[in-house]
Amino acid sequence: MTQPRVALVTGAARGIGAATVRRLVADGFHVLALDSVAGDDQRPAPGYSLASRAELNALAAEHRDQVVPAVADVRDRDALASAVEAAVQRWGRLDVAVAAAAVIAGGRPLWETPDAEFDLLWDVDVRGVWNTAVVTVPPMLRGPDPSGCRFVAVASAAGSHGLYWLSAYTAAKHAVVGIVRGLAADLVGTGVTAAAVSPGSTDTPMLAATATLYGLSSVAELARHQLLRRVLTPEEIAETIAFCCSPAGAVVNGTVVHADGGFPG
Repeated sequence: MTQPRVALVTGAARGIGAATVRRLVADGFHVLALDSVAGDDQRPAPGYSLASRAELNALAAEHRDQVVPAVADVRDRDALASAVEAAVQRWGRLDVAVAAAAVIAGGRPLWETPDAEFDLLWDVDVRGVWNTAVVTVPPMLRGPDPSGCRFVAVASAAGSHGLYWLSAYTAAKHAVVGIVRGLAADLVGTGVTAAAVSPGSTDTPMLAATATLYGLSSVAELARHQLLRRVLTPEEIAETIAFCCSPAGAVVNGTVVHADGGFPG
């Protein structure tokens, strides 16, 4: 009997992260669903509600035999490493890491952006992806089948375009793409691959926060930048991520998959 593949998903409690957990479970994965829940850390946070412990536990309860919840902040490398070690001890391997944890901030031009806002985006959206790679790639390399192992980071259309009043977020997501490209180069010959998935406007709490930054009454107004002319669903992005996590996903090594509905329109 083939041993099930094992994945870590950060930012797992809701949005694209939660949809990815569900999609990987459907593919037979065992999943460590990790998130930093509201109230569990005194570190700087964005000006909107973060995921709750109840959301994370509810997701795990949907798939009791395949999903284990873990509370950790991606800024805390030691906490991430402990979670990964627990997953490897539980299931004997780690095959996939999906770095989906991120926050958004902005709503003003670059020269009016506070340093604290830039620092928050850099620490969560960039250093969080870096930390996730640092603690997940070594167990993949030591695992039973490195050729099937995948590191996937969730970037953004902001990783390829400059977005109005989101300069710090744009810089952070460009850096995520850079991390993936550098990591893929470092992994040459190992069988492990790295890729980024860049969503467009997707129906998540983060998109709602983005609409608020722009003073918009509805997230639907953001869809005008996409050729599809509609907001994407987390499940659609999860389908793309799942492909990148699959054995066939090796072909997108070191590059960006633009799951953005056609951006900009």
